[in-house]
Amino acid sequence: MTTGIQLGDDHFHDHCGVFGIFGHPEAAKMSYLGLYALQHRGQESAGIASTDGAQVFVHKSLGLVQEIFTPEVIARLPGDASIGHTRYSTAGDNTLMNAQPVVIDCNKGKIALGHNGNLTNAIELRKKLEHRGSIFQTTSDTEVIVHLIARSQARNLTGAIADALNQVEGAYSLLLLTRDEIYAIRDPRGFRPLCLGRLDGAWVAASETCALDLIDAEYVRDVEPGEMVRISRSGVESLHFAPEKPLQQCVFEHVYFSRPDSLVFGMPVNRTRERLGRLLAKEHPVEADIVTPVPDSGVPAAIGYSADSGIPFRMALIRNHYIGRTFIEPSQAIRDFGVKLKLNPVRRMLEGQRVVLVDDSIVRGTTSRKIVRLVRDAGATEVHVRISCPPTISPCYYGVDTPRREELIAANYSVEEIRKYLGADSLGYVSLEGLRLAMEDTDDANHKFCTSCYTGSYPTELVQLEVEAHREG
Repeated sequence: MTTGIQLGDDHFHDHCGVFGIFGHPEAAKMSYLGLYALQHRGQESAGIASTDGAQVFVHKSLGLVQEIFTPEVIARLPGDASIGHTRYSTAGDNTLMNAQPVVIDCNKGKIALGHNGNLTNAIELRKKLEHRGSIFQTTSDTEVIVHLIARSQARNLTGAIADALNQVEGAYSLLLLTRDEIYAIRDPRGFRPLCLGRLDGAWVAASETCALDLIDAEYVRDVEPGEMVRISRSGVESLHFAPEKPLQQCVFEHVYFSRPDSLVFGMPVNRTRERLGRLLAKEHPVEADIVTPVPDSGVPAAIGYSADSGIPFRMALIRNHYIGRTFIEPSQAIRDFGVKLKLNPVRRMLEGQRVVLVDDSIVRGTTSRKIVRLVRDAGATEVHVRISCPPTISPCYYGVDTPRREELIAANYSVEEIRKYLGADSLGYVSLEGLRLAMEDTDDANHKFCTSCYTGSYPTELVQLEVEAHREG
């Protein structure tokens, strides 16, 4: 007898990724490649919308980018402009109706919209729109934006977008496609990343620069917080649609989400993670024989820890990268089956060794506990867990799928209690001050990065509405 199971994951889940290109003869193919590079930002669904100047075409489906966009599908997305979206559901169910880009046909023309982020006042806005007669087709907060655009009394689309966005609160990096233009937009606090690039004569916009690298596009600059960039056959036009607000860029982009080869918020991600590892070694030194990461996200910090401490770096846990979503497990249960599918210890490296085990975060603690046990079972005499971010004590409401506060182990237990639960010999987290030092964010009067998940202090009003929504869910 066999059983189909789902593999659990104890990390924060990636939110979404967006990619767009204007003025390229193979726009849909470029969007496909861009989304492929951004697959780590969302693995539930993906979509591409394109235009040939007369019509807007769209295809979206559940699944991975490579599975969805066959050559036959790409052939049905003609034109020299397109936008793409890969999604992990942070607001709304994981169903096909919530896949993006969201496409509407309204008095402003046909519009396709891809959104990375989360609106903290979406529930209130949705209720008001429904009261005025709007009919919603999805449960995603992104649809709130397109309804606001459609209902705007502004004379042109640029004005309607600005009108809509000045009514929403929260995090958003948006790509919007019409028959003859693309808009690239970031919220006034700059929570989520969005950059601009050039590929020959074409303009490109993407969540991360790794998507530009894949297609040989040159990074030009980030879209500024509160900026709307309009790309059309007339050229590139920029305007700031909202009053300036204090920067609140998501620090977790550098801790975990973004690919280490990306430039995010103008900073190399890999450099930040190595710095975090070096600071971790300074703040939590220990006598040990080897430093080993929990791959893949723990690798740069482990390299930094090793470099600063002088303890040799060893890849003593090997990750299986070819895991699907459903697995067949023998009827005779295998302990820690889900973790063993992902990670296999290199016994000859671990036997008789005092091990520093480096990871980027602990959320619920369940997976970390199993990994510690895996390392011990492979023969390690000591396991010292080091985490390259502060204790996560609060959920995120800005586009990151996080558990409720009661499910976050650090919100409910002390570091010593967590150490005992993990079965580790010691446990150390990077301090909030250390994190800010790694991010070059040390001006106490003007912090540039959002650290709400580590402090419980949120930068926007109305977040309580989302807190209540999560409780009700």
